[in-house]
Amino acid sequence: MTAPTSSPPFNVKLWREDFPILRQTVHGKPLVYLDNAATSQKPQVVIDTLRRYYEGQNANIHRGVYTLSQQATEAYETARRKAQHFLHAGESREIVFTRGTTEAINLVAQSYACNHLRAGDEIILTGMEHHSNIVPWQMVCQRTGAVLKVVPFTDEGELDLAAYRQLLSAKTKIVALVHLSNALGTINPIKQMTHEAHQLNPQIIVLADGAQWVPHRATDVQDLGVDFYAFSGHKIFGPTGIGVLYGRATLLEKMPPYQGGGDMIASVTFEKTTYNELPWKFEAGTPNISGAIGLGAALDYVEHIGLDNMAAWEHELLTYATGKLQQVPGLRIVGTAREKASVISMLIEGIHPHDVGTILDGEGIAVRTGHHCCQPIMDRLHIPATVRASLAFYNTREEIDALVAALHKVIEVFR
Repeated sequence: MTAPTSSPPFNVKLWREDFPILRQTVHGKPLVYLDNAATSQKPQVVIDTLRRYYEGQNANIHRGVYTLSQQATEAYETARRKAQHFLHAGESREIVFTRGTTEAINLVAQSYACNHLRAGDEIILTGMEHHSNIVPWQMVCQRTGAVLKVVPFTDEGELDLAAYRQLLSAKTKIVALVHLSNALGTINPIKQMTHEAHQLNPQIIVLADGAQWVPHRATDVQDLGVDFYAFSGHKIFGPTGIGVLYGRATLLEKMPPYQGGGDMIASVTFEKTTYNELPWKFEAGTPNISGAIGLGAALDYVEHIGLDNMAAWEHELLTYATGKLQQVPGLRIVGTAREKASVISMLIEGIHPHDVGTILDGEGIAVRTGHHCCQPIMDRLHIPATVRASLAFYNTREEIDALVAALHKVIEVFR
């Protein structure tokens, strides 16, 4: 595992004060929130931003000449520029607001892939994709006759890059890759894989699912070389129901709108509709205005702390937790890639993950149990589910200790 560096020492207790939800108790025990890969908690500044918008700025955007509408429009478009800066996109019009990563991937699948792929064309995925980066491409294949190809991964949870290179061919039209696996914690070499695809054929379209990556490490879409990049606001300490699709302007310009309605048009008659410019032609109807503004506040907050500082602390936690968990009798960590972020999936011999999760909840500890919307991973590893503890920068060593103690209690109950 490659350790990020940070300086000065990370003051986790200071930053925890920004998260009011972390002060509560569950079943009489202090809340230990370890389900950050599913959704992260929200700092007070994001909560305040949402309240301030609804208390003093609430209006529809892009349409009104009155003051509130102008203020709301400016706040919404400022959030777009913040997302552009956060991803290091070349232009703000390359940032499309969506409901989240799922809608962003579906937008590309329906608007680009269904209009460009033909029977026999190939789409390459990896074996560790979230369902949101599998099902939309299956739909494309059903509509177009295209074929899915899957990059296998090892028992440790690392992609077989030699197999990936063999799958790349003249038939490859789209490569869709998860940047950081939500079930294994594996960090995939997106830049290298994108380069290899474009080296074979510059016309191959590469989409990266960054839902898990962006809360942990800095993202530069121009450096990565990807054509599309998607992430969700609620995983990076922002509101639910808001996300971002980055797309190269040259591609977005050629893509038809994903949905029809208000604000994505330039003019409408019963004979013909002319569509709006980028990015608004992909944002039909009244958008999640407050969500976008709240996401902007979350991105400001993350950049204020520093992603490098957050990543370094999370790596310390990951190393500490891995060492402690390996001492628990009968516990096996699922996903031991050399390049890994702060996701730890585990099994305890003879005990179903759901039973583990239930007992942990009684101790105030929130973990995720199940297949984590990654059934193909479970099938590949011949397991039904795992217990997943996913860490954020506000977690502590003491919380890891509480998790380990609770796991010992699980073993006592079942043994």
